[in-house]
Amino acid sequence: MSGQSAESLAAQARAAEDGAVDEALALVNEARAADGRGAGRAGVPGAAGSGTGRPGTGRGSAERSRRTEPVTPTGHMNHDPDHTNHPDRPDPARHGAPSGHGTDSQHRAAPWSAARAVAGRAGRAAAALRGRGRVAERREPLDRALGLTLAEPLAALSDLPSFDTSAMDGWVVAGPGPWDVRAEGVLAGQDRPAPLSDGDAVQIATGARVPKDATAVIRSEHGRTDDKGRLFALRDVGHGQDIRPRGQECRSGDQLLPSGALVTPAVLGLAAAAGYDELLTVARPRAEVFILGDELLAEGLPREGLIRDALGPMLPPWLRALGAEVVSVRRLGDDPKALLKAVQASDADLIVTTGGTASGPVDHVHPTLSRVDAELLVDGVAVRPGHPMLLARTKEGQHLVGLPGNPLAAVSGLLTLAEPLLRILAGRPEQESYTAPLQEAVHGHPHDTRLVPVVVREERALPLRYSGPAMLRGIAVADGLAVIAPGGAKAGREVEILDLPWS
Repeated sequence: MSGQSAESLAAQARAAEDGAVDEALALVNEARAADGRGAGRAGVPGAAGSGTGRPGTGRGSAERSRRTEPVTPTGHMNHDPDHTNHPDRPDPARHGAPSGHGTDSQHRAAPWSAARAVAGRAGRAAAALRGRGRVAERREPLDRALGLTLAEPLAALSDLPSFDTSAMDGWVVAGPGPWDVRAEGVLAGQDRPAPLSDGDAVQIATGARVPKDATAVIRSEHGRTDDKGRLFALRDVGHGQDIRPRGQECRSGDQLLPSGALVTPAVLGLAAAAGYDELLTVARPRAEVFILGDELLAEGLPREGLIRDALGPMLPPWLRALGAEVVSVRRLGDDPKALLKAVQASDADLIVTTGGTASGPVDHVHPTLSRVDAELLVDGVAVRPGHPMLLARTKEGQHLVGLPGNPLAAVSGLLTLAEPLLRILAGRPEQESYTAPLQEAVHGHPHDTRLVPVVVREERALPLRYSGPAMLRGIAVADGLAVIAPGGAKAGREVEILDLPWS
């Protein structure tokens, strides 16, 4: 620890985390100011006079609040004339927008791009803390490294190839022809075959070591032998043809891939060829999923007011695709005590909850966050579907993403808040954004961003039907989500596309 105590390192990491999150929260205020929206005192960072960029607690400016007062306010949804009837309005039931609380929850909603920025910076701060106090890097054998990120550059441990090899089946020859063919052949795996003299040839297999003083390899289909055992070339023979010289691909010590590269199947093959048995990788961030709702069935057909749980089967593999290690999936129903106990006991880097993020009678996420003294970083996002999503810092180095219970709204929450955070923690590079023209016009929300499932065909984005908050039929066949600015977009308009992890 270089003479520093664990407490000192933790304090430094916490300071870095606070600074990064404060920087992200400032983006929210800038976005609000750019839109000309009034700040208002309720929920504005620092409004209570703490001077920290967070709500005050009434206990003096020296103490920072960890309560769940919102810190990313906007007021733009108060003037939505279509809010009560908009087709993408979250269901006002337990898993949707809070009934009777529209004005308050809308006032707190963060602009979509600002919410993603907050999530990314929170992930960056948590990653710094993770590197100081937790296992952030891990050596993994090749068969367990797929999907991880390199924590150091991949350098060649030997020349590739490490000796001159034959690129084809045929004959290896020395000097000008015709050549006398030796009886013995050279096979792959044979060490140091006998050298050739001018006028000699020997059969050779692909990948076999080329004898010393060889001139070229003649492919099987480009040569013929006579009854005296002499080889004649059917084409001109160039010096070195079909011989892969030592070091053709790389020399020992050459950097093959940079730190931060994603380990794909091809990377595993390259690493093995370069001499690696294991790779130093960024450890996967650990995630826990808590499924909330008494109305959810784990199997069988929907019946008697009960519905199938779509998020339990969908979220774990989606989180893994985003770089997380899902350590558990727990069904907690609508039990506030069970949720509180689960959150308190979790040592995961990220907790993901489903439903319960609004203000209904069985929406227990906000009260739970308050009881664990969490800091609410994002409380609602101006995006449809998925408005009542949230992001909180529950304790040092740990965050909670609260997803709406409607399936497509939950997907929106994953891409808005979980993906930026997990990408940083997993050490993955940010994907370059791209745009595509819309093949058809898309209806927009008056004030909120919309995320609409699309397929991309011939460089044009076709919006899909079945894009309501509770629907998965569209996203199941989609290539990505189109980001539709408030007011909608006409056919031909270039829009940003968010790729799905597997597209």
